[in-house]
Parts: sequence; C-alpha cells; structure tokens
Amino acid sequence: MPRVSAEYRANRRAEILNAAAHRFARDGFHLTSMADIISESGLSAGAVYRYFRSKEEIIGAVAETALTTADEVFARLLADNATPSPAEAVSAMVNGILSRAINDPAIGQDLTRIAVQAWGEALRNPEIRGRANDAYRRLRGHCAEVARRWQAAGNLPIDAVPEHVGAAMLGLTQGFLLQHLLVEGTTAPDYLAGVHALLSPGTTAV
Repeated sequence: MPRVSAEYRANRRAEILNAAAHRFARDGFHLTSMADIISESGLSAGAVYRYFRSKEEIIGAVAETALTTADEVFARLLADNATPSPAEAVSAMVNGILSRAINDPAIGQDLTRIAVQAWGEALRNPEIRGRANDAYRRLRGHCAEVARRWQAAGNLPIDAVPEHVGAAMLGLTQGFLLQHLLVEGTTAPDYLAGVHALLSPGTTAV
C-alpha cells in the first residue's frame, strides 16, 4: 500500500473542516450531524472517521481556527518593537476580522458566525471551553503587550495594569463581532470612530 504524504493528509483534513464549517455556519453545531458533514465533504464515512473520531472533535478543530484569527494581526502589529496605541490595536483586530475571518481563505466560510457559536458551546463543552480559554488568554496577552509598550512610552498612567487594559481591548473587539452579526447597520468605520473617540486623550476647549 503506498504511503500517504503529510501534504495529502493535511489537504484531506482541510476538506473535511471546510465541509463542516459550511454546515456549521449555515445550520449551527447542533443541527449539523456527522452524516451531514460526510455528505458535504463528498468523502466516504471511513475517510472522514480516519481523521476525526466524532463531530465533537470536528467542532473543536473548526472552533479553534475561528478563535485564533487575530494572532497574525498581532505578529505584524508588534513587529520591530513598534508602539501602536490601544485604539490602533483594536482597529487592526477589527479590520483583521473583516479581511480574514469573514471570508477565511483556508476554511472558506464566515468564521465570525462559528466563533459566536463556539462561545455558546464553550459553556457546555469542556474541550471547547479549554480551547477558547487558551485562545483568548493568548489574545489578551497580545493586547497587554500593546498596553505595556504604550505605557512605557508615557501614554498610559503609571499605575495602569497592562493586563487589565488588554482585557478591555479584547472586549471591544468581541463587541464589534457581536454587533456586526446581531445589530443591523453596524459598520467597522463607525464602530472604530467610536473606539478612537473613547480611547483617545481628551481635549480641553479653549
């Protein structure tokens, strides 16, 4: 029997995740069955179960992809010891969601719809909760690093705790994601204008 290459396995796994994400984005986790995923993928049941033992495993893999989109944004944002402001970091995350997560090139689906489902799933599924906890702690750490550099540049009070600022920054980004999906008429430019007004230093009228 010929040996299957790592590239072949990765491509086949991606096909299954793409099929699952399509169904999850349209029908949700719980209305999508393993049979639906198999049918959507066009593969045999044996081929799908060779890569994933259950629908729960597939949900975990797709959810993790949805939850980690912002890592690449911070890699660029913090390169070369840059000192972006918290408002700039939130803008980069929001724009990253728009350019990558809403039409993910690897999964081919709107991952924001799946990310929000993953939040709900995390309340009942310990595996998803663990993945979500790890992903969001990592993102809060990136945000805290932005705050730490901004503070070192003299732009935040010396008694501000970067980890607390980072948690608030992540919350602003998650808020956009929810409002984008649930509140008609929410646009990134308007939302980010509000973020910059909120986070920018106040001015005194003369």
